[in-house]
Amino acid sequence: MRHVRSIRRLALILAHLSKGATLALYIGLLSRLGRRPPPVAAMTRRWQRRLCEILGIRIHVRGCVQPGCLLIGNHISWLDIPVVGAHGEIAFLSKAEVRDWPLIGWLAETAGTLFVERGAIRIDEIAGMLRKIGGEQTLMLFPEGTTSDGSGVLRFHPRLFALAQETGLRIQPVAIAYRGHPEEMPDNVAPFIGDDTLLAHLLRVIRHPGLTAEVHFLPPVAIDDDNNTRRLLAERTRTAIVEALGMQPDAVPQRSLGARPEPPPGVIADPTPGRPESIPTGGMAHVV
Repeated sequence: MRHVRSIRRLALILAHLSKGATLALYIGLLSRLGRRPPPVAAMTRRWQRRLCEILGIRIHVRGCVQPGCLLIGNHISWLDIPVVGAHGEIAFLSKAEVRDWPLIGWLAETAGTLFVERGAIRIDEIAGMLRKIGGEQTLMLFPEGTTSDGSGVLRFHPRLFALAQETGLRIQPVAIAYRGHPEEMPDNVAPFIGDDTLLAHLLRVIRHPGLTAEVHFLPPVAIDDDNNTRRLLAERTRTAIVEALGMQPDAVPQRSLGARPEPPPGVIADPTPGRPESIPTGGMAHVV
């Protein structure tokens, strides 16, 4: 019975990817002809929601996306993208290389993913992109800069918090967790870390009998006189997520290979330019 379910899910995923490619072709054709494309953000949201349904992921949500906010979340897996994206018209930030990936990069770009060059975080450029999509989508960042196993939250790199200062947006923390059973937290299948590959991880998720995702859209963090530096914003946003997940602030999770060692307690260093983890990316940056 389990094998039948897995085969059915795989067939449905292939069909769903084909549907996404067909929609992307249609949107691209309309754009080239100078015609108004359909509401891409709403279509992307529905596509991501259906992907979660096919994978059998039950999603428990608390709160909702607040207008005029920049979403900041902890990062566990590529699954974070459809799990969060299914509950709002949300764009994600990714490294530029993803744009060149077969099929995935094309679908991500069509869906509204914003791309930045590795090691070249230009706040003014990203702010311009954000203003361009501001009327249609909300932007989400993952400032840990890499995925982890979900047993803790890595330090947040402060650099991209300047984006909130530049645009005047509030920061809305988003806490993400996965479990397989009520007593199991965190789940050991959902994390996409180490030398894992997309196909291997996808097959494990397909075989999972009951994956549950929890998403907490927390109250926004305002920029005021007591909370006006990117370092403070990074610390307080991370603290809000850690507390919502019921974790110890100093818990050190396992992370993807190649990530930098943690800075000393109380110190949040800016990422080193040129390193893959120096760009806090939307989940598709960790797909392969």
